[in-house]
Amino acid sequence: MTTDSIISKVWGFCTTLRDDGVGYGDYLEQLTYLVFLKMADEYGRPPYNRKIDIPTSYAWPSLKNLKVRILEVHYVKVLLGPLT
Repeated sequence: MTTDSIISKVWGFCTTLRDDGVGYGDYLEQLTYLVFLKMADEYGRPPYNRKIDIPTSYAWPSLKNLKVRILEVHYVKVLLGPLT
């Protein structure tokens, strides 16, 4: 997958969210969280091998293999963090 195709896909999702009544600020916030989790995951792997202090239950791998309904529930828990 190329950078251009990823960008196109993300903007496509944003259009869908906007059409469903989700405001720009809301979906931008969600995308920012997801990009942060994905980047943290990548920096924790070779060649970077940085120590990432995100609990396993909240990290990117906890999101990537879940089905839509379960993913939505889990993602809300991730955003709320350890307080829930």
